[in-house]
Amino acid sequence: MIKQKRQQKILDLIRTKNIGTQDELGELLSRSQVGVTQSSVSRDLDDLGIVKVNGYYALPQKGSEDLGLQTLEIAGDNLVVAKCDTGVASAVCVLIDRKKIEEIVGTIAGDDTIFIAVRDRKGQKAVLKKVWEMFEK
Repeated sequence: MIKQKRQQKILDLIRTKNIGTQDELGELLSRSQVGVTQSSVSRDLDDLGIVKVNGYYALPQKGSEDLGLQTLEIAGDNLVVAKCDTGVASAVCVLIDRKKIEEIVGTIAGDDTIFIAVRDRKGQKAVLKKVWEMFEK
């Protein structure tokens, strides 16, 4: 299976089930006809920025006290989608643009969503890391 589709399946599973271990995630992927090794699961979790919250895997989240950035997700090969509190995406986008992150080609902000275009798949991971770091306390 293509890495992108496998990672999307991982995101779907984490959104819908409480998953506490890589073995459990691997088993769920196998049941979904997605064959993976433990090392692939580990790399995918790292690539996607998945964190453990209260013993379960979750998408990284930020609270509203962190200027409104809520989540960052990879979409396709050249896009990162940022979800924000309602009404603050434009302000968050300006902060991201001012950082002049070299992997970012451009950004577009709506009311609560930002599309961040990157040069390539490798750049997505760097952008995830750099943008999260901007909003950490």
